[in-house]
Amino acid sequence: MQTRTLGSTGPAVSALGLGAMGMSGAYGAADRAESVATVHAALEAGVTLIDTGDFYAVGHNELLLAEALRGRNRDDYLLSVKFGMLVSPGQHYGGHDCRPEAVKNFLAHSLTRLGVDHIDIYRPARLDPAVPIEETVGAIKEMIDAGYVRHLGLSEVDAATIRRAHAVHPVADLQIEYSLISRAVEADVLPTLRELGIGLTAYGVLGRGLISGHWSAGHSAGPGDMRGFSPRFSDENVEHNLALVAALRRVAEAKGCTVAQLAIAWVAARGEDIVPLVGARTRERLAEALPALEVELTADGLAEIEKAVPAGAARGDRYPSGFMDSLGVGN
Repeated sequence: MQTRTLGSTGPAVSALGLGAMGMSGAYGAADRAESVATVHAALEAGVTLIDTGDFYAVGHNELLLAEALRGRNRDDYLLSVKFGMLVSPGQHYGGHDCRPEAVKNFLAHSLTRLGVDHIDIYRPARLDPAVPIEETVGAIKEMIDAGYVRHLGLSEVDAATIRRAHAVHPVADLQIEYSLISRAVEADVLPTLRELGIGLTAYGVLGRGLISGHWSAGHSAGPGDMRGFSPRFSDENVEHNLALVAALRRVAEAKGCTVAQLAIAWVAARGEDIVPLVGARTRERLAEALPALEVELTADGLAEIEKAVPAGAARGDRYPSGFMDSLGVGN
């Protein structure tokens, strides 16, 4: 497994990370035993970075990871944990809380659920408009000084917020959606990260399965699958978006790889400071994703991909309108 370092102050991690959200029902029912086996397979393949959120199925995801990681050497993996999103019974989201006292409260619960004594990268999931980012980061800095957190991360914030946070404590990485069909970070955010020496962990590299090569016309999201509310999967947009995937498939076939591998490889090729997170829920999908790191993309290859899926070509926002307001950047 190749490794990359998250920014100038962050840890060295596997060049491909595992996003665990889908193991807790975000994309419909998931098999617990298969999820645990997938985490084990990832670790055995050399994946060291595992990403979760304390609000994923209201703590279910952290408890699942605790089960999967039980008995493992704590130095063999790094946990990236997001906090701050408020959830009520029935898994209804209700805003954000990133007050300093809330930061410490969320952290205490995560440490207990995960069964660990520290979190490697701790980050607010979204910017809390009622709390200055300096106060949130200040509380995380206190937890770093106390040994409960190793590194500060951010998620889905704009360039100005990154600068303000970094001035309080060095930011290891920004977690944000970045894929062939979500490239808004390239305008201001990515240059700011590179100026400040901050890494990027990219989620949604397969567009929640839309550009994985496994979603087809006429396929509908099942019960509990968040894609049923996603504009890019809607009836008026999905046919257009799958046409982009068809063009990408032709490029992938010419290179002897799958669509998913090509899409992941494209993100990885955007810079050594970028680590793609793959939300594999099964060992089969993980096994498909891992060889993406071996796909070599020349300048001509990158140009072919860009021609197949030009920037801004996808139709529909990456989140429903109610969630777009909480993002630091758009599509």
